[in-house]
Amino acid sequence: MSKHARARSRPGRTSRRTARRAALAAALGLLTFTVGWAYVAQDPDQAAGAGQASADSRPQPVDRAAAARDIPRSPLQGLTGISEQTRERIPAESRQLILVTGRAVDSSESTATLYTRPAAGADWVKAESWPARNGARGWSTERTYGDLTSPQGVFALTDAGGLLSPPPGTRLPYDEDRGFVATGRGVNGESLVGSFDYVVAIDFNRRPGRSPLDPVMPDGEDKGGNIWLHVDHDGPSQGCVGIPKDAMRKVLQTLDPAAKPVIVMGPEGF
Repeated sequence: MSKHARARSRPGRTSRRTARRAALAAALGLLTFTVGWAYVAQDPDQAAGAGQASADSRPQPVDRAAAARDIPRSPLQGLTGISEQTRERIPAESRQLILVTGRAVDSSESTATLYTRPAAGADWVKAESWPARNGARGWSTERTYGDLTSPQGVFALTDAGGLLSPPPGTRLPYDEDRGFVATGRGVNGESLVGSFDYVVAIDFNRRPGRSPLDPVMPDGEDKGGNIWLHVDHDGPSQGCVGIPKDAMRKVLQTLDPAAKPVIVMGPEGF
């Protein structure tokens, strides 16, 4: 074969190679198309399941209110030093409270703590505490006149008064009267001067809505009366509760009839 003949035959071989390459490319293209088609045509149920799994894996919003409801609540609602039975006697609508806890049933030394809460039924929040004194012979649930005990229980605080003018901001009804003068001496012989400068009547055997000086005792004189929260005179009382003078000012500036204030008083754990 001449050189020219061989030269003419090369284009034919090139054409065959080109054809084979084209056929291979077509086959690869068909394969790619088939795989793509198989992906698109997957089972709809499987696709839905995959989408659901993806959605389930996303962080879910937290219901903080529900979580707060699941936290066990203290039966004492933030108070300390009393029993659950005593706490249940506190009126649900009260939002101010003075808790007086004695060292023992027969002790005249105690602690007075002011509590408030933002709404009826909410937990109590401690505001301030002060040293206090109660009856010389401690506490009694069946107090009688002259036994030198303070009545144990939960009592409303509705009326105030004193020898001095009310501190600024006082909202309880306040009777400024020269009759608020203590006479004689205390149980231990201490002076009583200034004891009744400020007074809040404790609603034990008295008529609410009247001056602390009101002499009427609805449950009889045998139980005694005129049980007050007043200025401490550095000694035990005959039945009242004494706290420092500055504390009495604070109490008078804080207590609000609209908040239905009460005093809860008795020995530790009562």
